[in-house]
Amino acid sequence: MLILIALLRGRRRILPGLLLLLGGIVACSPEAPAPTATDGGQLGEVLRRGTLMIATDPAFPPQSELLANVAPARPTRCATNSYTANQLRGLDIDVAVEVSRRLGVEPCFVTPPWAQIVSGNWNDRWDVHVGSMSITGERLQWLYFTQPYLSGGAQMFVYRDSTRFQSPADLSGRRIGTCAGCAYENYLNGTLTMPGQTLKFVVRDATVIGYDTDTSALSDLAQGDGARLDAVLTDPDTGRKAIADGLAVKPLGEPVYRDYVAISLDKHSSADALPLVIRLSQIIRDLHSAGFLSALSLRYYQYDAATPASQYDLAMLAQYPQR
Repeated sequence: MLILIALLRGRRRILPGLLLLLGGIVACSPEAPAPTATDGGQLGEVLRRGTLMIATDPAFPPQSELLANVAPARPTRCATNSYTANQLRGLDIDVAVEVSRRLGVEPCFVTPPWAQIVSGNWNDRWDVHVGSMSITGERLQWLYFTQPYLSGGAQMFVYRDSTRFQSPADLSGRRIGTCAGCAYENYLNGTLTMPGQTLKFVVRDATVIGYDTDTSALSDLAQGDGARLDAVLTDPDTGRKAIADGLAVKPLGEPVYRDYVAISLDKHSSADALPLVIRLSQIIRDLHSAGFLSALSLRYYQYDAATPASQYDLAMLAQYPQR
Protein backbone atom coordinates (compact mmCIF):
# COMPACT_ATOMS: atom_id res chain seq x y z
CA MET A 1 0.00 0.00 0.00
CA LEU A 2 2.80 2.45 0.86
CA ILE A 3 4.41 1.72 -2.51
CA LEU A 4 1.16 2.49 -4.31
CA ILE A 5 0.73 5.78 -2.46
CA ALA A 6 4.31 6.74 -3.27
CA LEU A 7 3.67 6.03 -6.92
CA LEU A 8 0.56 8.17 -6.89
CA ARG A 9 2.59 11.05 -5.48
CA GLY A 10 4.99 10.75 -8.41
CA ARG A 11 2.69 12.92 -10.55
CA ARG A 12 3.07 12.80 -14.32
CA ARG A 13 6.25 10.74 -14.48
CA ILE A 14 4.16 7.58 -14.21
CA LEU A 15 2.17 6.41 -17.21
CA PRO A 16 -1.41 7.68 -16.88
CA GLY A 17 -2.84 4.27 -17.71
CA LEU A 18 -0.78 2.61 -14.96
CA LEU A 19 -1.87 5.25 -12.47
CA LEU A 20 -5.51 4.68 -13.35
CA LEU A 21 -5.12 0.96 -12.73
CA LEU A 22 -3.34 1.58 -9.43
CA GLY A 23 -6.06 4.06 -8.53
CA GLY A 24 -8.63 1.31 -8.86
CA ILE A 25 -6.65 -0.81 -6.42
CA VAL A 26 -6.17 2.02 -3.89
CA ALA A 27 -9.77 3.20 -4.04
CA CYS A 28 -11.10 -0.32 -3.50
CA SER A 29 -8.75 -1.19 -0.67
CA PRO A 30 -10.16 -1.04 2.89
CA GLU A 31 -6.81 0.46 3.96
CA ALA A 32 -7.17 3.46 1.65
CA PRO A 33 -8.21 6.63 3.53
CA ALA A 34 -11.13 8.64 2.24
CA PRO A 35 -10.13 11.79 0.32
CA THR A 36 -10.03 14.92 2.47
CA ALA A 37 -9.55 18.65 1.97
CA THR A 38 -5.95 18.25 3.18
CA ASP A 39 -5.07 16.10 0.18
CA GLY A 40 -2.77 17.54 -2.44
CA GLY A 41 -3.43 18.15 -6.10
CA GLN A 42 -6.65 19.13 -7.78
CA LEU A 43 -8.73 16.75 -5.67
CA GLY A 44 -7.70 18.54 -2.48
CA GLU A 45 -8.40 21.93 -4.08
CA VAL A 46 -11.93 20.84 -5.06
CA LEU A 47 -12.67 19.53 -1.57
CA ARG A 48 -11.32 22.67 0.11
CA ARG A 49 -13.30 24.92 -2.21
CA GLY A 50 -16.49 22.88 -1.82
CA THR A 51 -17.39 23.13 -5.50
CA LEU A 52 -16.67 21.16 -8.67
CA MET A 53 -16.43 23.44 -11.73
CA ILE A 54 -17.92 21.51 -14.65
CA ALA A 55 -17.80 22.44 -18.32
CA THR A 56 -20.70 21.19 -20.43
CA ASP A 57 -22.70 21.97 -23.57
CA PRO A 58 -25.64 24.40 -23.20
CA ALA A 59 -27.51 23.09 -26.27
CA PHE A 60 -27.05 19.33 -26.67
CA PRO A 61 -30.33 17.64 -25.63
CA PRO A 62 -31.03 15.09 -24.30
CA GLN A 63 -27.50 15.10 -22.86
CA SER A 64 -27.43 18.71 -21.66
CA GLU A 65 -29.24 21.98 -22.18
CA LEU A 66 -29.46 25.33 -20.46
CA LEU A 67 -32.94 26.21 -19.23
CA ALA A 68 -34.32 29.65 -20.08
CA ASN A 69 -35.29 32.14 -17.38
CA VAL A 70 -34.32 29.98 -14.40
CA ALA A 71 -32.69 31.81 -11.51
CA PRO A 72 -29.68 30.26 -9.77
CA ALA A 73 -30.29 28.25 -6.64
CA ARG A 74 -29.78 29.98 -3.29
CA PRO A 75 -27.75 29.64 -1.21
CA THR A 76 -24.86 28.57 -3.41
CA ARG A 77 -21.08 28.49 -3.45
CA CYS A 78 -21.03 28.78 -7.23
CA ALA A 79 -19.46 31.91 -8.71
CA THR A 80 -21.73 34.50 -10.31
CA ASN A 81 -20.33 33.67 -13.77
CA SER A 82 -21.39 30.01 -13.48
CA TYR A 83 -24.69 28.13 -13.37
CA THR A 84 -26.18 26.10 -10.54
CA ALA A 85 -27.53 22.60 -11.20
CA ASN A 86 -31.18 23.68 -11.35
CA GLN A 87 -30.45 25.85 -14.41
CA LEU A 88 -29.61 22.90 -16.66
CA ARG A 89 -31.03 19.48 -17.43
CA GLY A 90 -30.03 16.30 -19.27
CA LEU A 91 -28.27 13.00 -18.79
CA ASP A 92 -24.80 14.55 -18.54
CA ILE A 93 -26.11 17.04 -15.99
CA ASP A 94 -27.54 14.22 -13.86
CA VAL A 95 -24.20 12.39 -14.01
CA ALA A 96 -22.29 15.52 -13.01
CA VAL A 97 -24.67 16.27 -10.12
CA GLU A 98 -24.47 12.73 -8.71
CA VAL A 99 -20.68 12.61 -9.05
CA SER A 100 -20.44 15.93 -7.20
CA ARG A 101 -22.77 14.67 -4.47
CA ARG A 102 -20.57 11.63 -3.91
CA LEU A 103 -17.51 13.87 -3.78
CA GLY A 104 -19.28 15.96 -1.16
CA VAL A 105 -19.17 19.22 -3.13
CA GLU A 106 -21.59 21.47 -5.01
CA PRO A 107 -21.71 21.21 -8.83
CA CYS A 108 -21.20 24.51 -10.68
CA PHE A 109 -21.46 24.66 -14.48
CA VAL A 110 -19.83 26.72 -17.23
CA THR A 111 -20.46 26.47 -20.98
CA PRO A 112 -17.24 27.30 -22.88
CA PRO A 113 -16.96 26.66 -26.64
CA TRP A 114 -16.25 23.06 -27.61
CA ALA A 115 -12.95 24.00 -29.27
CA GLN A 116 -11.60 25.30 -25.93
CA ILE A 117 -12.56 22.08 -24.16
CA VAL A 118 -11.06 19.53 -26.57
CA SER A 119 -7.78 21.45 -26.98
CA GLY A 120 -6.81 21.10 -23.30
CA ASN A 121 -4.78 23.81 -21.55
CA TRP A 122 -7.86 24.98 -19.64
CA ASN A 123 -5.82 27.34 -17.44
CA ASP A 124 -7.79 26.12 -14.40
CA ARG A 125 -10.99 27.84 -15.55
CA TRP A 126 -12.92 24.61 -14.81
CA ASP A 127 -12.03 21.30 -13.19
CA VAL A 128 -13.70 18.71 -15.41
CA HIS A 129 -15.77 18.35 -18.54
CA VAL A 130 -18.95 16.27 -18.41
CA GLY A 131 -20.47 16.45 -21.86
CA SER A 132 -20.58 13.05 -23.58
CA MET A 133 -17.01 13.41 -24.82
CA SER A 134 -15.78 10.22 -26.45
CA ILE A 135 -12.32 8.85 -25.69
CA THR A 136 -10.10 9.21 -28.75
CA GLY A 137 -6.40 8.74 -29.35
CA GLU A 138 -5.97 12.38 -30.33
CA ARG A 139 -7.61 13.74 -27.17
CA LEU A 140 -5.49 11.53 -24.93
CA GLN A 141 -2.51 13.71 -25.82
CA TRP A 142 -4.02 16.59 -23.83
CA LEU A 143 -6.75 15.14 -21.61
CA TYR A 144 -7.18 12.48 -18.94
CA PHE A 145 -10.32 10.34 -19.06
CA THR A 146 -12.12 8.52 -16.27
CA GLN A 147 -13.88 5.19 -16.48
CA PRO A 148 -16.55 5.72 -19.19
CA TYR A 149 -20.09 6.20 -17.98
CA LEU A 150 -21.84 5.44 -21.29
CA SER A 151 -21.20 3.80 -24.63
CA GLY A 152 -22.80 5.12 -27.78
CA GLY A 153 -22.22 5.42 -31.47
CA ALA A 154 -22.12 7.69 -34.50
CA GLN A 155 -24.99 7.52 -36.97
CA MET A 156 -25.85 9.19 -40.26
CA PHE A 157 -29.12 11.08 -40.62
CA VAL A 158 -30.67 12.29 -43.88
CA TYR A 159 -33.73 14.31 -44.84
CA ARG A 160 -36.94 12.49 -43.90
CA ASP A 161 -38.30 12.15 -47.48
CA SER A 162 -34.98 11.45 -49.16
CA THR A 163 -34.69 8.33 -51.33
CA ARG A 164 -31.24 9.10 -52.76
CA PHE A 165 -29.21 7.13 -50.22
CA GLN A 166 -29.54 3.51 -49.13
CA SER A 167 -26.51 3.22 -46.82
CA PRO A 168 -23.85 5.48 -45.26
CA ALA A 169 -21.40 4.48 -47.99
CA ASP A 170 -23.66 6.25 -50.51
CA LEU A 171 -22.74 9.56 -48.85
CA SER A 172 -19.17 9.55 -50.16
CA GLY A 173 -18.42 12.89 -51.78
CA ARG A 174 -21.55 14.50 -50.28
CA ARG A 175 -22.05 17.50 -47.98
CA ILE A 176 -22.17 16.21 -44.41
CA GLY A 177 -22.70 18.43 -41.39
CA THR A 178 -21.39 17.69 -37.93
CA CYS A 179 -19.94 19.38 -34.85
CA ALA A 180 -16.73 21.25 -35.63
CA GLY A 181 -13.63 19.81 -33.96
CA CYS A 182 -15.39 16.73 -32.62
CA ALA A 183 -14.78 13.01 -33.14
CA TYR A 184 -17.47 12.87 -35.83
CA GLU A 185 -15.59 15.41 -37.92
CA ASN A 186 -12.36 13.42 -37.49
CA TYR A 187 -14.18 10.28 -38.60
CA LEU A 188 -15.41 11.98 -41.77
CA ASN A 189 -11.87 13.18 -42.46
CA GLY A 190 -10.51 9.65 -41.92
CA THR A 191 -8.24 10.65 -39.01
CA LEU A 192 -10.16 9.32 -36.00
CA THR A 193 -8.47 6.79 -33.70
CA MET A 194 -10.32 4.96 -30.93
CA PRO A 195 -8.39 2.94 -28.31
CA GLY A 196 -9.00 -0.77 -28.76
CA GLN A 197 -10.88 -0.39 -32.04
CA THR A 198 -10.10 -0.67 -35.73
CA LEU A 199 -12.41 1.76 -37.49
CA LYS A 200 -13.87 1.24 -40.93
CA PHE A 201 -14.21 4.53 -42.81
CA VAL A 202 -17.20 3.84 -45.02
CA VAL A 203 -17.59 7.45 -46.22
CA ARG A 204 -14.88 8.85 -48.48
CA ASP A 205 -14.07 12.38 -49.67
CA ALA A 206 -17.02 14.02 -47.97
CA THR A 207 -17.36 17.79 -47.88
CA VAL A 208 -17.46 18.30 -44.13
CA ILE A 209 -19.36 21.32 -42.85
CA GLY A 210 -18.67 22.12 -39.20
CA TYR A 211 -21.29 23.47 -36.79
CA ASP A 212 -21.21 24.79 -33.25
CA THR A 213 -23.33 21.82 -32.20
CA ASP A 214 -24.98 18.81 -33.83
CA THR A 215 -28.47 20.23 -33.31
CA SER A 216 -27.69 23.19 -35.56
CA ALA A 217 -26.58 20.80 -38.29
CA LEU A 218 -29.77 18.76 -37.95
CA SER A 219 -31.87 21.93 -38.26
CA ASP A 220 -30.15 22.73 -41.56
CA LEU A 221 -30.62 19.16 -42.79
CA ALA A 222 -34.36 19.44 -42.11
CA GLN A 223 -34.66 22.35 -44.57
CA GLY A 224 -34.96 19.92 -47.50
CA ASP A 225 -33.26 17.10 -49.37
CA GLY A 226 -29.89 18.56 -50.35
CA ALA A 227 -31.03 22.14 -49.72
CA ARG A 228 -28.16 22.81 -47.33
CA LEU A 229 -26.82 19.38 -46.43
CA ASP A 230 -27.04 15.82 -47.70
CA ALA A 231 -26.57 14.27 -44.26
CA VAL A 232 -25.53 14.82 -40.66
CA LEU A 233 -23.29 12.60 -38.55
CA THR A 234 -24.27 12.64 -34.87
CA ASP A 235 -25.10 10.26 -32.07
CA PRO A 236 -28.32 8.24 -32.42
CA ASP A 237 -29.93 9.75 -29.34
CA THR A 238 -29.48 13.35 -30.46
CA GLY A 239 -30.97 12.36 -33.83
CA ARG A 240 -33.94 10.65 -32.20
CA LYS A 241 -34.53 13.68 -29.97
CA ALA A 242 -34.56 15.91 -33.07
CA ILE A 243 -37.13 13.64 -34.73
CA ALA A 244 -39.27 13.67 -31.58
CA ASP A 245 -39.10 17.47 -31.65
CA GLY A 246 -40.50 17.47 -35.19
CA LEU A 247 -37.41 17.88 -37.37
CA ALA A 248 -37.79 16.24 -40.79
CA VAL A 249 -34.83 13.86 -40.58
CA LYS A 250 -34.36 10.09 -40.35
CA PRO A 251 -31.51 7.67 -39.57
CA LEU A 252 -29.61 6.03 -42.42
CA GLY A 253 -28.36 2.52 -41.75
CA GLU A 254 -26.57 1.31 -38.65
CA PRO A 255 -24.08 3.39 -36.60
CA VAL A 256 -20.72 3.68 -38.36
CA TYR A 257 -18.72 3.19 -35.15
CA ARG A 258 -19.08 2.72 -31.38
CA ASP A 259 -17.66 5.12 -28.82
CA TYR A 260 -17.20 5.44 -25.07
CA VAL A 261 -17.87 8.69 -23.25
CA ALA A 262 -16.20 9.75 -20.01
CA ILE A 263 -15.39 12.67 -17.76
CA SER A 264 -12.29 14.48 -19.00
CA LEU A 265 -9.65 16.53 -17.14
CA ASP A 266 -6.78 18.74 -18.31
CA LYS A 267 -3.35 17.09 -18.24
CA HIS A 268 -1.76 20.53 -17.90
CA SER A 269 -3.68 21.85 -14.90
CA SER A 270 -1.54 23.72 -12.38
CA ALA A 271 -2.37 21.14 -9.69
CA ASP A 272 -1.90 17.40 -10.23
CA ALA A 273 -5.16 16.10 -11.72
CA LEU A 274 -4.43 12.39 -11.34
CA PRO A 275 -5.81 11.91 -7.80
CA LEU A 276 -9.07 13.50 -8.98
CA VAL A 277 -9.12 11.27 -12.08
CA ILE A 278 -8.70 8.23 -9.87
CA ARG A 279 -11.40 9.28 -7.42
CA LEU A 280 -13.87 10.11 -10.20
CA SER A 281 -13.19 6.78 -11.90
CA GLN A 282 -14.02 4.97 -8.67
CA ILE A 283 -17.24 6.96 -8.33
CA ILE A 284 -18.21 6.04 -11.90
CA ARG A 285 -17.49 2.38 -11.20
CA ASP A 286 -19.65 2.61 -8.08
CA LEU A 287 -22.47 4.18 -10.11
CA HIS A 288 -22.22 1.31 -12.60
CA SER A 289 -22.34 -1.27 -9.81
CA ALA A 290 -25.35 0.42 -8.21
CA GLY A 291 -27.27 0.42 -11.52
CA PHE A 292 -27.55 4.22 -11.42
CA LEU A 293 -26.09 4.76 -14.89
CA SER A 294 -28.10 1.97 -16.54
CA ALA A 295 -31.29 3.42 -15.04
CA LEU A 296 -30.32 6.89 -16.23
CA SER A 297 -29.71 5.57 -19.75
CA LEU A 298 -33.06 3.79 -19.79
CA ARG A 299 -34.81 6.98 -18.68
CA TYR A 300 -33.24 9.20 -21.32
CA TYR A 301 -32.59 6.76 -24.18
CA GLN A 302 -34.93 3.81 -23.52
CA TYR A 303 -32.02 1.35 -23.71
CA ASP A 304 -28.98 0.45 -21.60
CA ALA A 305 -25.93 2.30 -22.92
CA ALA A 306 -24.11 2.04 -19.59
CA THR A 307 -23.26 -1.66 -19.18
CA PRO A 308 -20.76 -1.78 -22.10
CA ALA A 309 -19.01 1.28 -20.61
CA SER A 310 -18.62 -0.49 -17.26
CA GLN A 311 -16.52 -3.15 -19.00
CA TYR A 312 -14.12 -0.71 -20.68
CA ASP A 313 -10.45 -1.45 -19.95
CA LEU A 314 -8.62 1.75 -18.99
CA ALA A 315 -5.28 -0.01 -19.49
CA MET A 316 -5.68 0.65 -23.23
CA LEU A 317 -5.04 4.35 -22.61
CA ALA A 318 -1.45 3.91 -21.41
CA GLN A 319 -0.09 3.61 -24.96
CA TYR A 320 -0.97 7.21 -25.86
CA PRO A 321 1.74 9.83 -25.12
CA GLN A 322 1.17 13.19 -23.47
CA ARG A 323 1.97 16.47 -25.21
